[in-house]
Amino acid sequence: MADRETSETCREALSEPFGALVEKAVSSGWPEHEVALALTELAEAYVVKVSARIIIEGSLQSQLASERLNN
Repeated sequence: MADRETSETCREALSEPFGALVEKAVSSGWPEHEVALALTELAEAYVVKVSARIIIEGSLQSQLASERLNN
């Protein structure tokens, strides 16, 4: 898991473009609550995707290590 400093640096780097994205969506006529919900759903889907990839990679590494021990 990322350390606190790395997480903060990433959050700072994303803050301005994220705000611009929200501002653009709202200024295009989308209600703020709809924008918030859509961004939450997109973030959740991304977390699921990344988590699945980490689980699969960990499983593959475990399988490879097991195969090496058995050979």
